[in-house]
Amino acid sequence: MEWIDKAIVVSTRRHGESGAIVEALTKSHGRHMGLVRGGAGKKARSIYQPGNTLTLQWRARLSEHLGNFGAELIRARTGELIDDGDALTGLNALTSIIGAALPEREAHPGVFDATEILLDAMQSGDFEHWAPLYVRWEVGLLEALGFGLDLSQCAQSGTRDDLRFVSPRSGRAVSAEAGAAYASRLFALPQFLLGSQSSRISRTDILSGLRLTSHFLRVRVLEPHHRRLPSSRIRLDEIAAADSHRTRGRSAGARR
Repeated sequence: MEWIDKAIVVSTRRHGESGAIVEALTKSHGRHMGLVRGGAGKKARSIYQPGNTLTLQWRARLSEHLGNFGAELIRARTGELIDDGDALTGLNALTSIIGAALPEREAHPGVFDATEILLDAMQSGDFEHWAPLYVRWEVGLLEALGFGLDLSQCAQSGTRDDLRFVSPRSGRAVSAEAGAAYASRLFALPQFLLGSQSSRISRTDILSGLRLTSHFLRVRVLEPHHRRLPSSRIRLDEIAAADSHRTRGRSAGARR
């Protein structure tokens, strides 16, 4: 059996003296594993770096076998991302969530396309540029897995206006008026998830979005399979929280 597909490297681990087991997100064959003979060598290591886009060839005698990978590099990203601490954290969070949440060999071409867009954004901009895209990526991942959030209207009143919260149980939006009495028990709904055209997305909104998606990834995707939210993903929340606190501190200082 054999196929050729576009792929993004998710992880690589050494296998034996000279080989490597590579995990990749492919466009048409989903999250897939394969053995790279000689994968521990210098040339192969430079190709099979997390975040790189490849033309990937898989071969095996039977479909259920691990199989062997061969690849040609399309786009190298790892070198640039390593030089940016926030982007490296984002890359680690992204790849760890792919590995933990996506079923093996289940195709999600939309997730693949969104992942490429997000990785390109990590290369070309700072945290405030790509972090909202990361939140949208996780919202899309939840939808692709059948656990999409319903942010179209208020769960209580049906209104489409002034949606400000999300229910932690249903994943449905709640308006400011309907949620006022129990706002402390709801997640804040960042307006950029509603398609707001605001030119600036605040750090607080980014943090709200990350907390929202991490909750639903935990309770709907990971915990039912006895998995935890990866530590690299938790670190992404911590970066956003620290930046949010610094931003509020600067704003308060300016007012004084």
